[in-house]
Amino acid sequence: MHIYLPIAELSANALHLILLGGIAGLLSGLFGIGGGFILTPMLIFIGIAPAVAVATSTNMIVASSFSGFLSHLKHKRVDIQMGNCLIGGGLVGVFIGVWMFARLQKVGQIDLMINLLYISLLTTISILMLREARHLIRARKGKETVQLNALTLPKWIMGLPWQVSFERSHVTHSLLLPVAIGMLSGLLVGLLGIGGGFIMLPMMLYILRMPINVTIGTSLFQIIFITSAATMLHAMTTHAVDIVLAGLLLLGSVIGAQYGARLSHRVPHYLLRLL
Repeated sequence: MHIYLPIAELSANALHLILLGGIAGLLSGLFGIGGGFILTPMLIFIGIAPAVAVATSTNMIVASSFSGFLSHLKHKRVDIQMGNCLIGGGLVGVFIGVWMFARLQKVGQIDLMINLLYISLLTTISILMLREARHLIRARKGKETVQLNALTLPKWIMGLPWQVSFERSHVTHSLLLPVAIGMLSGLLVGLLGIGGGFIMLPMMLYILRMPINVTIGTSLFQIIFITSAATMLHAMTTHAVDIVLAGLLLLGSVIGAQYGARLSHRVPHYLLRLL
């Protein structure tokens, strides 16, 4: 069944779009990511203009993240205090990202920039995750204990002011650190239409040293607010949000996120990292 997408200005199979939203939702609930880093390139591959794919993906991410967040909140796997700090920085990043998006769109360079940024970001993340996966496979074969090693931060970062104890995550950091991480995530949301989770999760694990069972729910919590802001800003400034496309993606993503969240409670922590 084909349906016309008014802003994208093309016809697409509605069932395929619903399935695509379901896959993104499944990833969202399972790994605590918005799913946009998979969804946006896939929309571009099927012929959606990059600018429309970016702006519309943020809309879908809101629903899938909220659906997954509710499941994690029920199991008390969300650090609201940490999430608020990430949201504060993320909102600033979103404004900057959408402003850059609008400027690039105005000069006709937004499609090229989106493609180049996706190539560089996904290649870098893939290489890092491949190294991590190889380490885990070797450790499991040797029946060794798999440990999560946090990065050693410079002394000046550890000594930043406004130190706060985050009781749910059992860590102590300066407020400036999660705010800065949230700002980077928000910038990616506004510019690339991703939830920022695939960047946020490694930072929460290795820099903020949060336990993995809390990072997924916390990541989804902050993604809800950041992507909501990005959707509204894109709708008001770039006018690239296709509501018909967003509705079909939402239908699939809400269902997929629930299954992903349930599955995440059953999969061992080391396997989540490997996946």
